[in-house]
Parts: sequence; structure tokens; C-alpha cells
Amino acid sequence: MCDFAVADARDLSKVPESGFDAVLMMGPLYHLIVEGDREIALGQAFLRLRRGGVIFSSFLSRLGIFGDLMKRSPEWIEDQTHVSSFLACGKRPEGAPRGGFRGYFARVSEIAPLHEAAGFRTIVVAGVEPAISADDESFNGLEGEQRERWLDLLYRISSDQSAAGASRHLLYVDGKPV
Repeated sequence: MCDFAVADARDLSKVPESGFDAVLMMGPLYHLIVEGDREIALGQAFLRLRRGGVIFSSFLSRLGIFGDLMKRSPEWIEDQTHVSSFLACGKRPEGAPRGGFRGYFARVSEIAPLHEAAGFRTIVVAGVEPAISADDESFNGLEGEQRERWLDLLYRISSDQSAAGASRHLLYVDGKPV
């Protein structure tokens, strides 16, 4: 049986508490720009996960986005107030005009403590595109054994914090204690 519910990650009252083997949070945590909202969302997920269950949550990396910005919006660098706010806070400056993508960009070092404060135990924080963040098209063109060898190497380095921080996307995997 499968049920479908539309809900805000901060209010999952429409979803039964406990019993889920896994929780996928593939977006809400980087669209919630206020830290307290991310904490609430993780608390809601924790309540719904069975003991021993696993959560997968994704983040946008604060440092991994620069290759994309340089490639797609090189003029971004001209607004130094925005650049400084982004580096310090992971988001647009307060009072910035609306429009475009509104999100929160995390540092690798803040992800585990955020989850652990909600009761999870850390398994891994990994970069989704470690070391190739600005050029995943080259990887996509590889085939056969060569592609497999590159994939194996990227997997092996994906949890190195220096490589993870340079990735555009971060994946956090943790579990609810048994």
C-alpha cells in the first residue's frame, strides 16, 4: 500500500509518526533558509523514522557552487555585499530583492551537528560530485571500464571533507539509533 500526502517539511502532522524504514529529504533543507526551520524539519523526520531507520538528506554546498556561478553568472562577483553575506551566512543578504533562487548553502562542518541535535547518529557526509563539481559533463561522456574506475575513485574520495566541500551537492546519511 502506498499513500501520498502533500505537506510542509516543518509540519508532517498529515504523516503518521514512526514506522518508516527510510526518510528522503532531497530538497527541503536547502530551501529552508532559517536554521530553526531546518531543525524543526529534521525533528519531524526523526519522529517518523523507526529505530534503526536511515535518513538521506541533501544540501547545497556553500563552496561548491562557485564554479557554476563563474560559468553561468560571472557578474555575481560584482556585488561584494552579496558575496560577503553568502560566504558568512550561506544565503542572500537580508533585505535583498526577491526573485531567482532562494536557498541556503551549507558548510560540510555544520551538517552533522544539525542532524545529531535532532537525535540522529552520523554515518557519512559525502560530496555528490567530489573533485568534478564544475565539469560533470566530462564524467557523463565516459564509458565502460574507464567510467567505472573514475566512479570508484570519486566514491572513495566523496567523504573526504575537503573534496565534499568543493562538491555542488552534499549528501548526509545517518540513522536513528536502535
